[in-house]
This record gives sequence, structure tokens and C-alpha cells, in this order.
Amino acid sequence: MLMARAIWLRFTPTRWISRSSYPHRSVRFCSAWGERAAPGHRRDARRHAYPAWESRTLGGIKPGDVQRWVTRLVTSSGLAASTTRTVFNTVNAVFSAAVRDRMIPHNPCTGVKLPAIPRKRVIPLTVDQVRSLAEQIPAPYKALILLAAATGLRPGEVFGLQLRHVNLLQATVSVEQQVQQTKHGVFIGPPKTERSHRIVPLPKMAVDALTAHLKAFPVAGPDGWLFTAPEGGAIAYNEFMKRVWRPACKKAGIPEGNGRGPHALRHHYASLLINHGESVKTVSERLGHTNAAMTLNIYTHLWPDSEERTRAAVDKAYADRPGEGETPAGEAA
Repeated sequence: MLMARAIWLRFTPTRWISRSSYPHRSVRFCSAWGERAAPGHRRDARRHAYPAWESRTLGGIKPGDVQRWVTRLVTSSGLAASTTRTVFNTVNAVFSAAVRDRMIPHNPCTGVKLPAIPRKRVIPLTVDQVRSLAEQIPAPYKALILLAAATGLRPGEVFGLQLRHVNLLQATVSVEQQVQQTKHGVFIGPPKTERSHRIVPLPKMAVDALTAHLKAFPVAGPDGWLFTAPEGGAIAYNEFMKRVWRPACKKAGIPEGNGRGPHALRHHYASLLINHGESVKTVSERLGHTNAAMTLNIYTHLWPDSEERTRAAVDKAYADRPGEGETPAGEAA
């Protein structure tokens, strides 16, 4: 059918259009993408997607064609892995829509291998940096800094805490929701993943900080926000970064850079657990990661070198017979 009824893919600056060879019949799909995508994404698509596919029929594009195109984006066009993935995702969305509308039987983007994005090593904040940040940040948020550093909660999870989530007598905090900010506004939603629903133990320093905070800034009722925006209500991430976090970091002498947003307090907490010898499983559970592999992927470089420990483990097992494994003097000679 595709040969008898050639469907062409035409790209324009604002929308993707498929046009059949039948007179006066055209079908538009994925038009919303061009109107909603960020300007940078539209620019990249114009440069790297339109020229490659605008003259090709949908049915004539094979997985091998897409794979070679992705390879050229990296080797010839010199795109970063992240940009390559962004451009690819745009094209993939178009073909997915074409499959959904039954214009083509299969998506040629399926199974295409994409370049890996190099993960930057996390450099956790030190204890002194966290203490300095807590001293420099406005008083209503001092306990927020110490709580995040002592529990590893994500920024949205900290912002989403209400009084009912904190049990100072049992020294625990329950993660049941988070505050999220999108281009459509700020809203309350469930934690990031199923395993993000968790109860995290509160160290004494966090209990002391929260006790002092609640005394200085009382919360009205169990559904009251533990920390609020200056004008009241839940904290919005972008405003917090601009009005609170960045000025405090500057005063504390903490340089800007990758991982230096409020998420840095989460990395700090993970590093404390790792340095204390906690297992990958424990660290993963406390952080609410989907699995231990995710934890290792992010923090593997923080675990201490185990060469000496593995040597000692074997030597200890064979220590009941001194000299076992040594080469006899005669043979050594």
C-alpha cells in the first residue's frame, strides 16, 4: 500500500506534515511538537532533521538509515551526545505518530543505538560548606538546609513536607508527596517513583534544627507547610533558586557549577553514608532510588578502594595455617 500511495514527509519550521500523493489530501501530524518545543530544539531540528528526511518517503526510511544519520550527527556534525539524543527524540516522535495513525507499519527509530551521555562525577559538598550555607541562608530556610543534608530528600520532597509528615518523637520523616514546577505552574504530586515513598530516619542534628524551626516559625495544623515561600504557600523551585539558594551560596563561598543546586545536599547525604561504610542497598533505600544499580551509577566513585580489603579478606580466611601459600625455600631458589 505504501508503494501505491506514497506518503511524503515534509518538514517546516513549525510543524511536521505528511502529504499523500492523492490530490487535495494531506494529513498533518505532530503539529503540536513544533509549537510547544523549546526554540533551541526547533533550531536543532531545522539544522539536522529537516535536511535529512524532507525528501524521503515515510515507508522508504529504514532503521539502518536512521542509525547512519545518528552516527553522522556525532562524527560529521560534531553534536554532543545530549543534543544528538534531543534531535533523535524529535524525529522518533514523528515516526511514532505516523505508526499510531497507521501511515507506516513500523517505526524505523526503534532499536537505534544512541551515543552515551558522559556522566559528570558528583563532587559532594563538605560538612563545612553545608554549615556555612546554613548560616548564610535566611533564617526561615536554615532548617531546610540541615534537614536536606541529613536525609537526602530531593528538593521537591523537602518543599512538599507538611507538619503531618514529621515525627520528632520517633525521629522520622515520611516522604509522601513532592512540589513540582513546570511551565504550567506549581503543583503537588506523588514522589518521583514508587520506591520514593519512604520513611527516612532523622539524625539528632535534624531533630534539633526542626525543633528550633517550629518554635521560631510555627506551623498552623498538620497540613501546614513546613517551609513556605516568602509570600506564603508552597516553595517554587525556580524562585527559591533565584531569591534564596544562589545568594546564600555566593555568601558561603560555594562555587556555581554542575550539581550545585539544592540537589547537592542530597549528594552530600549520600557521601556521608558511603564514607560511614553503609551498603549500596541501604544508600539506595534512603535515597529512594529505583534500584541499587542507579545508586552505583551515580556514586560508585565515592566508594573507597577495596583492593586492600579484598586481599585482607582472603588472607584472613587462610590465616589458620601460617605460611600457607608461600613458596618453599628450596623451590624459590
